[in-house]
Amino acid sequence: MILWRSVVGKLWGTILLLVCFVLFVLTILMLEFIENYHVAEAEEELAQLANKVSAIMESHEDQQLARSITWELTDELTHILIIKDGDTYWNSPNLDKEIPALEFADIEKDPDLAAVLTKDQNISKRTNLVNPNNPLANGEDEILIVGVPYKISEHDNGAVFISQSLLAVHETTKYTTKYIILAAGIAIILTTIFAFFLSTRITYPLRKMKEVAQNLARGKFDMKVPIMSNDEIGELGIAFNQMGRQLKFHINALNQEKEHLSNILSSMADGVITLNINGTILVTNPPAERFLQAWYYEQGMNIQTSEELPPEANDLFHLVVNTEKEQVLEISLQGRSWVILMSPLYNQSYVRGAVAVLRDMTEERRLDKLRKDFIANVSHELRTPISMLQGYSEAIVDDIASTDDEKKEIAQVIHDESLRMGRLVNDLLDLARMEAGHISLNLEEISVPNFIDKINRKFQGLAKEKIISLKADIDLDETIYVLDADKIEQVLTNLIDNAIRHTSENGTVSIVVSNNENGISLKVQDSGSGIPEEDLPFVFERFYKADKARTRGRAGTGLGLAIAKNIVEAHQGKIQVHSKIGEGTTFSIFLPRKKLDSD
Repeated sequence: MILWRSVVGKLWGTILLLVCFVLFVLTILMLEFIENYHVAEAEEELAQLANKVSAIMESHEDQQLARSITWELTDELTHILIIKDGDTYWNSPNLDKEIPALEFADIEKDPDLAAVLTKDQNISKRTNLVNPNNPLANGEDEILIVGVPYKISEHDNGAVFISQSLLAVHETTKYTTKYIILAAGIAIILTTIFAFFLSTRITYPLRKMKEVAQNLARGKFDMKVPIMSNDEIGELGIAFNQMGRQLKFHINALNQEKEHLSNILSSMADGVITLNINGTILVTNPPAERFLQAWYYEQGMNIQTSEELPPEANDLFHLVVNTEKEQVLEISLQGRSWVILMSPLYNQSYVRGAVAVLRDMTEERRLDKLRKDFIANVSHELRTPISMLQGYSEAIVDDIASTDDEKKEIAQVIHDESLRMGRLVNDLLDLARMEAGHISLNLEEISVPNFIDKINRKFQGLAKEKIISLKADIDLDETIYVLDADKIEQVLTNLIDNAIRHTSENGTVSIVVSNNENGISLKVQDSGSGIPEEDLPFVFERFYKADKARTRGRAGTGLGLAIAKNIVEAHQGKIQVHSKIGEGTTFSIFLPRKKLDSD
């Protein structure tokens, strides 16, 4: 940093210039005073000498003797001119040729000096005389002239002029000037040292404050200004430290509030978007970002640089700003349903933007559709057996069946349809209890190989009837597991029955059992027709039937897989399905290892 731009340089320069100016003025005044003082002293001495000479000339009748006495009063710098009249005058001997001597012609030329003779006045005057004997004087030497009249007779007066060179005064002034300049130089040096020390001491706390202020600007709030005095600068430092502490407190409070708000926004299940008055996005949370990314992706836009809203949401924003009322919009994006609730955002009395809350209603819409589908499916499933029951019962009432065999056949149909309705109602009740969390498990230790062998033997007859190979592949390190045998048998029964019904002749159905890291893995694999890829996510939903080819033969209720999923999840397990059209289907079940509670 340049010194002159700093506070130290400016303060030091100001003090130094002020002291130099004061010393300069004092030097000029002092030199003028000293010169005037010496000139006044010389003038007074010359006046006394002139009065003495005048008295000597008046008191001696022997004028030659008087002049001799007078000449004794002169020195090298003093010259006496005695004038009797315009033709008679006498000059004292000139002891120093370099000092100009006053001549009678000089008196005649100067009216002020001539007034001593003409007007009988005393005179004192400083003037310059040409000195031909001193070429170095540049043609002029300053002298002091004092003139007094003296009486020659009652009617005649003469004059005594005493001139003295001011060279001595000038020499004295020169020596005095040297000493004054020396003293001023010493004073300036001392002032420089003192001013630099004083300015440095004064500005040190200011420089520290500057450093602390720069650190505060960088976010370092622990810096403090050292307090070195109890004056105004010290009080300023104390106030600065208090300001730093308050600033740190408020910044921490703002950061906590910001972090708290950010955590709230991040934890919200609903998306939040804050917009300014221009419609620019200011703040978003993760669900809102997922919504925007889906829209950007659908529009083929750059996700990193785009800050636009979908056109529908943008129109909603302008409507909110113009009407200053809350607005609601539902849009579909990438197969998901979003409800946007947008409200105006106020800054005191005027609208400064809007805040939008985005709720993913896909699951609600899906559940609503499932509810409607459930009602439709139940109605559809019950309509057929009810119609058959109604039709065959009317046949009995109307005596359409004439023989006992026909009556038995009609009664058998009615019985079968009633059993079908019973199974449907029981399955619905079981599923409702399971989904309500009222399922109870009868856990016990069972031998898995024996359990699988029992199920395998159960379906061997059906498999042989359809010319299908049913086999079990068991590879276990541990054979004893804790589970509800009846409910797991219900799950496997449903899966194996479905596999056999949807597998062609000479096909295979396999039951594969193996150890898992944390439990047991059960798989039911078939080489049947397979399930379309678009239907795989929905196979465990109630009443869902994929391809019509999978429902031929014995018609099911569409609840078996939903019940199986609930039973597996009640064991804290997981069930999955993988399938390819024409290659077959594999249902995989994982059951975690459990222990029986000891009484």
